[in-house]
Amino acid sequence: MADTADRPHTDVYRNVRPACESGWDFGSRWFEPGEGIESVHTTELVPADLNAFLFGMERRLAVWFAGTGHSGAAAEYEARAAKRRRALDRRCWDADRGCYFDYRWTTRERTDRWALTAVAPLFIGAASTEQAVTERLLAADLAEGGLTTTLTESGEQWDRPNGWAPLHWMAVVGPERYGHGDLAAEVADRWPATNRTQFERSGKVLEKYDVRDPTAEAGGGEYELRDGFGWTNGVALALIDRYSGNRTRCRTRTAPTRRSMCEWFRRPPRQ
Repeated sequence: MADTADRPHTDVYRNVRPACESGWDFGSRWFEPGEGIESVHTTELVPADLNAFLFGMERRLAVWFAGTGHSGAAAEYEARAAKRRRALDRRCWDADRGCYFDYRWTTRERTDRWALTAVAPLFIGAASTEQAVTERLLAADLAEGGLTTTLTESGEQWDRPNGWAPLHWMAVVGPERYGHGDLAAEVADRWPATNRTQFERSGKVLEKYDVRDPTAEAGGGEYELRDGFGWTNGVALALIDRYSGNRTRCRTRTAPTRRSMCEWFRRPPRQ
């Protein structure tokens, strides 16, 4: 990888490490447009999702300090959160495209890489009502089996056509927070159905899924598809808990119960 880059090896590895720590190892989000991992430049980017999470942490700390009688610390973290939210709006929000994008501080411009991480500000509550334009955000690539991670097909695992459980959880909870229950319910229908389709095919719960073709095995990246899988189990059960008691919020399929989901994972695969 480093041998094919036109820069020192140390610079390549310095950018690989934070990409791994982000959890997105790897995806075109961190690369130059049209290039591969040798062009990784993670340290030049201000991620929209990371800053949304930091905003959420600062807000929670402000509430916690206020509740424990530390008013000075509460005011400090409330101010930090407000400052971060203004920066997130100024650097990462694109009003013309109606979406959050990563910001490249070395060129002082937003990237043009659509990624499902744009739901993070909605999930955390950092977006305004006007910024929660979920129809444009999620419908950009709502596939048969759920939402693709990006709109780029690079051969990396954090790109199209793969979908991941944590992003789907945020893509349900975030729009719901802003009153977009119909779109959230559509995502909440399609994702567990994909989990079930693959479980009945293979008897396994998987790390990631091909949402464009739920009957196909997901691929891409530097290693073989992993079985398991903690976040897939957790999100499937959480979505069932969230929707099984409210049929009007889960419109396109009959919502299974927690027990039935557990039974999916216990019974032998269909022959």
